[in-house]
Amino acid sequence: MMKLLGITAHPDDEVGAFGGSLLLYGSRGVETHVICLTPGQAATNRGGARSDEELAGIRRAEFAASCRILRVTGAQVLDYPDGGLHRLDFVSVVGDLTRRVRMIKPHVILTMGTEGAITGHLDHAMASLFATMAFHWAARSDMYPEQLSEGLEPHRARKLYYCTAPFVLPDRQPVSPPPATATIDVAPFLEAKIQATQAHLTQAPLMQLFAKTLRKFGAVELFHLTAANRPSTIEPETDLFDGIEE
Repeated sequence: MMKLLGITAHPDDEVGAFGGSLLLYGSRGVETHVICLTPGQAATNRGGARSDEELAGIRRAEFAASCRILRVTGAQVLDYPDGGLHRLDFVSVVGDLTRRVRMIKPHVILTMGTEGAITGHLDHAMASLFATMAFHWAARSDMYPEQLSEGLEPHRARKLYYCTAPFVLPDRQPVSPPPATATIDVAPFLEAKIQATQAHLTQAPLMQLFAKTLRKFGAVELFHLTAANRPSTIEPETDLFDGIEE
């Protein structure tokens, strides 16, 4: 069975980054997974939560509800600090993700761009860097060999994509998004994607604005092919699994 893994920073990123693609490929029988690095406890919008711990618990539940709407096979929220991913030990976090990649064995990995996606959020940028190295190092027998002694095996995912967008936000710090190399038609899943945004009740003010943006731009999701097993030149794609065989 084909497998797709998305790696994000916060609950709600899964919708904005690649919610339509999760629905599309799930409908085609692909096993879909999402790993969210933080429970989002530092969010500005708090939905009445009285503490970071309470907000984290609420947002974990929202993420689970969103992933059910997106028909995700396996969804995980890890315990890294929201707003603090750039302060963590890089090799340790990549090792954690490498272990999870070796367990899930995805064919395709999706994450955010190193610029931090359209918001330029530092957590988004770090999620990209962690995911990128986990993509590469999960395939190497000389990286985290203690995992191999525990029974895991190196896993070489076929492709790594960064999500991107056809616009930038003028009121944010400047970002330089990766050029789109893959255009995925998710129009049949647009309403379900918008429904998934509504599962993030604590983030309602942001999600309302996001839903308006989706109605304008959400018929397609754009990705940048960042790495692939087979050396090649860039060709425009309309399928993230193009050229991949089980």
